[in-house]
Amino acid sequence: MAGRVLVVEDDRAMGVLTVDGLGRHGFSAQWAATAEQALGVLEVEPIDVVLTDLNMPGMNGIEFCQWVTMNRPDVPVIMITAFGTMDTAVAAIRAGAYDFVTKPIHQTALVLVVERATKHRQLREEVKRLRTEVAASAQGADFVGASPALLKALAVIQRVSDSDAAVMITGETGTGKEAAARRLHDLSRRKGGPFVAVNCAAMPEQLLESELFGHAKGAFTDARAPRTGLFPQANGGTLFLDEIGELPLSLQPKLLRALQERVVRPIGSNAEIPFEARLVTATNRDLEAEIEAGRFREDLFFRINVISIDMPPLRLRGNDVLLLAQHFLDTCASRTSKKVASISVAAAQRLLAYNWPGNVRELQNCVERAVVFAAFEQLLVDDLPEKVRGYRPTPLAIDASQIVTLVENESHYIQSVMQATGGNKSLAARLLGIDRKSLWRRLRSLEDKATDVS
Repeated sequence: MAGRVLVVEDDRAMGVLTVDGLGRHGFSAQWAATAEQALGVLEVEPIDVVLTDLNMPGMNGIEFCQWVTMNRPDVPVIMITAFGTMDTAVAAIRAGAYDFVTKPIHQTALVLVVERATKHRQLREEVKRLRTEVAASAQGADFVGASPALLKALAVIQRVSDSDAAVMITGETGTGKEAAARRLHDLSRRKGGPFVAVNCAAMPEQLLESELFGHAKGAFTDARAPRTGLFPQANGGTLFLDEIGELPLSLQPKLLRALQERVVRPIGSNAEIPFEARLVTATNRDLEAEIEAGRFREDLFFRINVISIDMPPLRLRGNDVLLLAQHFLDTCASRTSKKVASISVAAAQRLLAYNWPGNVRELQNCVERAVVFAAFEQLLVDDLPEKVRGYRPTPLAIDASQIVTLVENESHYIQSVMQATGGNKSLAARLLGIDRKSLWRRLRSLEDKATDVS
C-alpha cells in the first residue's frame, strides 16, 4: 500500500467517493463522518495521512487540525474546503495543516498531494528510527550504519581479523579506511600491541625511509642520534601504511625485502633488525592500473594484497547517510553545548539526495558546520552548505528516436560505471561482474574504435 489515509467528511457520498478514488491508487483509505469519530480512529489505528473537510458539524476542520497537530504531530493533515480564499488557507496553515486543496477535487492533484504527505510522514519516521538506533549504539563506535554494503565490509574485517596475512583496504577518500584498519587491529589477538600508522603521502622520500626503517647516528645531516623505525616499533602489533599507492618507486623494493625477510636495515647501518608485526595498507588508487603504468611494483602488490577489503562509498550506503548525520549531530551538539537534537524532514531529503564525493568525512564536516549555523532545535535546509541544499542530480537523457545497438549500449554502460567509480578498474570490474582483464580488453577495444572514428 502507498499509505493509510483517514478521510474525514460529513458528506457520505463525497467521503465514499474519495475513499474509493484513493483505493484505486493503492492507498488504504477509510472514512469518518465527523471529527469526533476521527479522533477515536486516530487513537487506535496506524494512520499516515489525514484528509479532512473544513466545514463540519461539531468540531470543525480547523479545530480538528489543531488537535492532530498537538496530539499526533507525526501525522500530516491535508485540509479540503469549497471556500478557497486566502484567509481560509492561512487559517489552515496556522492550525498546522501540511497542505490545502479546494473543491471540486481533481483526483490526480489529490493523489499527488496525498503521496507527498505520505512520503513526508515515512521520512520523518525513518529519521526517528535512525535517531533511536544512534542512541542505542555504543558511543564512539568506529562505524555507524546498517547498509548491506557496510555490513559486508565489516563481516570481512571480522572474519580475517585474527589472521597474520597482509591486508589491503581500498576505497575512496573519506570512506573510513583507517577506521577499518583500527577495527582489524582491535579485533585481533594483537590488540594488546601497538597500532602504528604512517601516511606515505605526507612526507618526502628520505624522511619516509627513515620513518619506516630507522637510521643510524650520523647517517645524514641532523641524524644526531639513532632512530628506531616504525617496523620495529610495531612489534607485536599492527603497522598501517596509509596511501600506499603514493610510496616512491625507489622505496618499493626496500619495503618488499623487509616484508619477505621480516627484517629492516636502518639507513647508514649494517645491522639488520627483526620485526614481528602485521602489515595493513590502504589506498584510494587503482594499484593494478598503477602497475600497468609502471608506477607500482607488481611483486610488492601481490605481497601486500593477500586479503582485500573494499570500503563502500557513502552514495552506495542508502539510509546510512541519515544514521551517520544524526550521530555527528549528537556528538557535535554535545561538544558545543548547542541544543540541536534532530534533523528536519526537508534537510534529511537534501542529505539523501546529495552524492557525497567526500564520503563520510564530507558528511561530518557538513553536519558540524550546520550545527554551528543552527538557530533552532532542528537542523533546517538553510543550515546546510549551499552545494548540498542546491544539489540536483544529473538526469539520464535518452533519445527514443535513435536505435542503439547492443555494442553501443554496452559501451555507454561501461563508460558510466567507470565514471561512477572514479576510474577504478578493479571496482568497476566487480560491479560489472567480469574480471579485470576482460574489462581492460573492452576498454582497449573502445579506445581503438574511437581512434578509428577520428
